[in-house]
Amino acid sequence: MTQQNIPLITIDGPSGSGKGTIATLIANHLGYHLLDSGAIYRVLALAAKKHALSMDDTLALADLAKKLDVVFSVDALKNNQLILLEGEDVTQTIRTEQVGANASKIAAQPMVREALLARQRAFLTLPGLVADGRDMGTVVFPNAQLKFFLTASAEERAKRRYMQLKAAGENVKLESLIDEIKARDERDTNRAIAPLKPAADAIILDSTATSIEQVLDSVLKEVAKHAVFH
Repeated sequence: MTQQNIPLITIDGPSGSGKGTIATLIANHLGYHLLDSGAIYRVLALAAKKHALSMDDTLALADLAKKLDVVFSVDALKNNQLILLEGEDVTQTIRTEQVGANASKIAAQPMVREALLARQRAFLTLPGLVADGRDMGTVVFPNAQLKFFLTASAEERAKRRYMQLKAAGENVKLESLIDEIKARDERDTNRAIAPLKPAADAIILDSTATSIEQVLDSVLKEVAKHAVFH
C-alpha cells in the first residue's frame, strides 16, 4: 500500500476549538496514529534546549527537526494525549510560556518549517493517522481522504481556556483571554505562510453550542461513510 492510500483524517481549526480533544478521541476509537502539529513546534523547541541549540541557529534546528524523536500516543484509560520526546513524557513540560515563546521563534523560520513538514508527513503509516493543527488539510496533507475544520466563537473558546486555567490554579481574566484569542486568530488568518483557513473540501463543524460528545458523533458519522476507514 502506498502512503497515499493509508487512511488519513485531518482536523484543523483555531486555538481552543477542541480539535486536539476530538483528534485524540478519534485516533483512540479507530486505533490510528496521532499527530498534534501545534505541539510538534513546542517539542522541537524543548529538544533544541535539551541539545543546547540556539533558537536562531536555523541550520541546526532544521537538522534536528528532520530526525526529531517524538511520539504522540493516546492514554486509552484517560483518553488523553501523551507526548514522548526521546522516550521521555513531555506532555506537560512543553506547555510552559518559555517553550511557547521559543516555539513561535522556530515557527517563523521557513527552513525549519520545511524540515518539520517532512517530519510530520512521516507520521502517515498504517493502520492510519489522525492529524490535527492549523494547516493539516491545506498544506501538510492536501490529499487526505477526510478533512474537518472545527471552529467556535472567540468568546466560547476563551471561556474553555478560562476554565482550564482556573482549574490549574491560575489567576486569569476572561476579557483578557477573549482579546488574546481574537488577536491570535487575526495573526493566524493573515500570516503569509500557511494561513489558517478551511480546505476547500473540508467539512466545517461549529462547536460553539455543541458538546464534545456531539462533535465526536458528527465526525464518526462522516467516517462511517468512507470505506477506507473500515
